[in-house]
This record gives sequence, structure tokens and C-alpha cells, in this order.
Amino acid sequence: MAARRDAQQARKLPTIGFLGADPTAFTPWTNAFVSRLRELGWIENRTVAIEYRWSEGRAERYAEIAAEFVRINVDVIVTVGSAVPTVRQAATTIPIVFAVGIDPVRSGLVASLAKPGGNVTGLSLQAANLAGKRIELLREAVPQLHRLGIIFNVGNAQPVLEMEDTKAAAEMLGLDVVPLEIRQAADIAPAFDTVKAQVDALYVAIDQLMVANLARILTLALGARLPTVFSTRDFVQFGGFMSYGPNYSGLFRRSADYVDKILRGTKPDDIPVEQPTKFELVVNLTTAKALGLNIPQRFVLRADEVIE
Repeated sequence: MAARRDAQQARKLPTIGFLGADPTAFTPWTNAFVSRLRELGWIENRTVAIEYRWSEGRAERYAEIAAEFVRINVDVIVTVGSAVPTVRQAATTIPIVFAVGIDPVRSGLVASLAKPGGNVTGLSLQAANLAGKRIELLREAVPQLHRLGIIFNVGNAQPVLEMEDTKAAAEMLGLDVVPLEIRQAADIAPAFDTVKAQVDALYVAIDQLMVANLARILTLALGARLPTVFSTRDFVQFGGFMSYGPNYSGLFRRSADYVDKILRGTKPDDIPVEQPTKFELVVNLTTAKALGLNIPQRFVLRADEVIE
């Protein structure tokens, strides 16, 4: 009887459906999210339940997971922007919070930043505005940069937008650009084989496919002696060369505030999409050394964090 009562109580808890790519890669982000929830009074398995589901970087999993969230009747769904279009097709009334979204207005996630519309809101990456700055910094760190590879998931609208913005910014700076289109994990190694002798550095447009295959990408980039540039520090900690952008852990932490408001009755349409105001430059000198790069000291001094 006690076990039955416990199960009944657990089912009565407000429930968050959390959709990510990979439990290991997402660890710093889920930790930040859960930590902030706790500060707001939402303690996992006591005052709130969290149902974690992982796509393993396969977009076809989004619909399956969304349908499951609808079936178990979660109160709010937390995910990333690239999963939102599929998730909201199934979860038409469940509030959805994207912790990271690339240009959410242009990619159609929301109607506007101030008034998102519908059941979706979240946090923007300001990716379009950052593309040029990121490439400028990369060229400063790697003066011999002339040809830039951009690896992106062509089957996902958000990284396609990021690729287009990055390509335009790179060409404005006089760089040649080689787009590397992939659709699944099996495409990654062949893409490297095709391009490794043709480019001087690699820009990685992050989505769940990239996150789930991060170790493979970093290993291949190191083997091809290609410095990599990312939108956030987490991938530099794992062995990427450099990053410039908002702190993803901070964004996931902030998304807990959105969830708190929704669980307390606020509608997603009444919670404006926020844009980050703080951006950090992170460089991994251990990776630079492994790649044989001689990084200008002025660049190292500009970094917010140096990994050695």
C-alpha cells in the first residue's frame, strides 16, 4: 500500500519533460537547470518531477519523445530551439521553453521577442550578430586563416541559418568558405576526409546532432590538425580550440526561471524571449599546442578564460 501511495504522490507532482541530445554532453547544462530550480523551490522528486529523454542526435526521435511527453501529460517541456518545430506539432498546448535558440524570430520559433505568441518561449543566442565577431577572433588567433570550413546539419533549419550568417561574415572578411553538409552521424567522417586538406579551420554550427557526436568531431579535427571554433565554452573544455558566445550553462540556468513562472501559472506568450548580454572568449592552449599553433599573446590576454 505504501508503494502505491508513493507512486500516486509522484504522479501528482508538476512534471517537466526535458529533451536533450546526450546525457553526458548535457551534464553541465542539466546540472545548472536543476540547481536553479532548487533555488526556486522546485526540488527534483520532492516538489517536481523531471522526465529526461535523449534524442542521441537523431531528429526522428523528436516526434517520438514529444508524443510520449503528451501521453504522460507533462506540464512544461524544456529543450533546445532546433527541436521545437517538431515538438510543438505534437505538444500543441503544452508550454515549451527553449534554453538555446538560434535567431528564434527568423527561424519561426516565435512571432516576436517581446510577444512570442502560442505556447513557446525561451532564450535567444543572438547568433546572427555574433557570427562576424567570432570569425574576426578566429582570424586574429589563426593569422594564416584563408579557407574556413563550416560543418552543419543541413536537415535542421537553425544551423542552416547559422551557416548562412557565418558564411556571409567570413566572405566579408575575405575568407573562402567550404560548407560541410551532414544529415546523420555517418556523414561526419566522410565530410572530414573530403575537406581536411582544403581548409585552415573549422566552424562547428552546434545542434543536437553535433552535441551527440562531439567527441568524434573533436578527434577528427585534431587528426586533421584543424582548429575548431564554437559558440560556447563547453566544447572548448572538451578539447575544441576556441569559442565566443554566451555561456550555455547560464542559459539553461535562466530557463529554470521560465519554467518556474509557467508552473506558477504564467502563459508562455507573456514571457518575452531574452537575449544574452554577456559573451565570453575562451581558448584552449593545450589544443593549440597539439595543433602546432602559435597563438599571439595579445589574443590570449583578451580571453575571458584560458584552458591550459
